[in-house]
Amino acid sequence: MIEFNNVTKVYGTTKALKDVSFTIKNGQIFGLIGHNGAGKSTTIKILVSILNQTEGTVRINDKLLDEHRNEMKQKIGYVADTPNIFLRLKAIEYWELMGTAYDVPRDQYQSRLTYYIDLFDMSGESEETIETFSHGMRQKTFLIGALLANPDIWVLDEPMTGLDPQAAFDLKQLMRQHADAGNIVLFSTHNLENAEELCDEIVILRKGEVLYNGTIQELQARNENESLETIYLKIAGRDAQNQYENAQNDAETGDVDDTL
Repeated sequence: MIEFNNVTKVYGTTKALKDVSFTIKNGQIFGLIGHNGAGKSTTIKILVSILNQTEGTVRINDKLLDEHRNEMKQKIGYVADTPNIFLRLKAIEYWELMGTAYDVPRDQYQSRLTYYIDLFDMSGESEETIETFSHGMRQKTFLIGALLANPDIWVLDEPMTGLDPQAAFDLKQLMRQHADAGNIVLFSTHNLENAEELCDEIVILRKGEVLYNGTIQELQARNENESLETIYLKIAGRDAQNQYENAQNDAETGDVDDTL
């Protein structure tokens, strides 16, 4: 289980996250949804220990992340939203690095590597350098690296971006299987169809604040069973954002309509 409790992240004078709380249960695919700048990647980077929160706590299996970082890192497989790291390594060198970092037994490493190379159609690419790959091929390379250790928690930041339809389908199947085995999959997405198809629960973020946390079915029941896209745009789209900013400005200037 993963628990974010009143997490705030401040960059200078900007609050990227504002008192964010949610819980991800074992066996769930959990989606982070929001516009660019909503706080999705910041949330993920705190969980994978790239960033430290300014306030609040994060717990994994009832252990404080701040006190058990090395142990928790071994439980997490992470794929960033921009696959632009380790570009001068060959794909096989990157996979070997990840296998060593996670202490994957050699026989398991080889069998899993063979499986994922075949699944993601990467045979014949292992000796090529990552910088020569297209965005989609890089994404496949880093997905394979993250999954080699079979970690309990998959953290995937916009994982479908750049993938061909077959690879995207296969990844979605893997995500469902991993969660159904009692593990956790946390992913961010702009693709609301993917969220609607995959997620057991979601958090909708806007400007670092949680607008909704729960199931899509519960959200739709409150909104006359409209599509997730329609509901999302209603509460987090351009018009909603303009209303939010106007309300913030009114609060700062004291110009509040007493008739409301």
